[in-house]
Amino acid sequence: MCRFLIYSGHSPILLSHLITSPTHSILTQSYDSRLRLDQTRPHNGDGFGVGYYPTAPSARRRTTSDADEKVESRRQQEDVIDLGPEPCIFTSTIPAWNCKNLERLASKTISPLVFAHVRASTEGALADSNCHPFSRGALMWMHNGGIGGWKMGVKRKLVAEVNDRWFEGVGGSTDSEWAFALFMDSLERLGVDADDEVKQRDGFGHTALRKAMLMTIDRINGFRKSLPEAVRQSSDTRSLLNFAVTDGKSVVCTRYVSSKTDEAASLFFSSGTSWREQPSTLGSRTPKIGKGEYKMERRDKGADIVLIASEPLTFERDNWVTVPTNSVLTIHNQTVLIHPILDEYYNHTPSFTRSSRFAVEKGQTIGDGMAEKKSTKAAMVRDSSMDDLASGTAGVALAVG
Repeated sequence: MCRFLIYSGHSPILLSHLITSPTHSILTQSYDSRLRLDQTRPHNGDGFGVGYYPTAPSARRRTTSDADEKVESRRQQEDVIDLGPEPCIFTSTIPAWNCKNLERLASKTISPLVFAHVRASTEGALADSNCHPFSRGALMWMHNGGIGGWKMGVKRKLVAEVNDRWFEGVGGSTDSEWAFALFMDSLERLGVDADDEVKQRDGFGHTALRKAMLMTIDRINGFRKSLPEAVRQSSDTRSLLNFAVTDGKSVVCTRYVSSKTDEAASLFFSSGTSWREQPSTLGSRTPKIGKGEYKMERRDKGADIVLIASEPLTFERDNWVTVPTNSVLTIHNQTVLIHPILDEYYNHTPSFTRSSRFAVEKGQTIGDGMAEKKSTKAAMVRDSSMDDLASGTAGVALAVG
């Protein structure tokens, strides 16, 4: 299975502070995933992708006096380069840990909203067209998990229901990209056109994105239930659906499993006022890859920054909150909203403990343990911290500001 990371902030961040520099960055997770339990395929090395919304630069002219500077200021307001609402996406089939260009770009690129993904393929060949994130216009999409029964009839049913526009837009062969097509088809069924140019620039609204996400999951469950009884009885058709979508303004994520008794794949979030590298690792002006110790700081009740991750980027227990199983998380105006997904797979008994077995079989974890890493004393200390982190639980919150 894969790993993904999301950054949403009031201010742009240098991508290296998320992707390459932290000790447990998304790049590090591509070869050292502490919560990945699949020891037969321990790496997320089937390609990677980074998507971000660029900040618009202004055209600059040389000035010689204060009067010129005032004129220049007015001209800059008029000459802002329009980069459009679409995200910039960089993907590669090279393992993230072996891509020098990723390090170079991350050290010179800033953005207020970032999606990053490292892939361990379950469906689809090793190809750029199968690397996340996927996009259409301003919309961007990622997935960690798998659609159950995909090759047993679910794919045929899903493809048959998708409108021609979204069908023709699919360029790869993953269940994840087809789920994105289904999401846009669901938006259309709700009366929202994913290609609407005004909404591409102004946003679709977090409510519309959330409703379409829930409809997408419901339709996938419907495809599964419509399979012949013999197929469902003889094969495992459960789905792990950790989806993420953004329109450049709001973000909607899910942590979901199509089971009432099993746990979903891990998902965490962290919010605060600043994401900073700690002084002990700031000795060099040139950051070393995977050597920075970062911490989410909170100076007040506000949340200037929100991070969502399949696996935490730090080993600070109080920095991260576990997203509850079968829930949808929304970031809107830097406020985190968490709603339960109240369908047939939602368990209303608070004390019920879901089984980790299914997630473990798929190479995932639920947040209650991690693969043992005993190479060094430091690693053992970090392992202990991660165990403490993963053993924590979080109740459903209406809003985290």
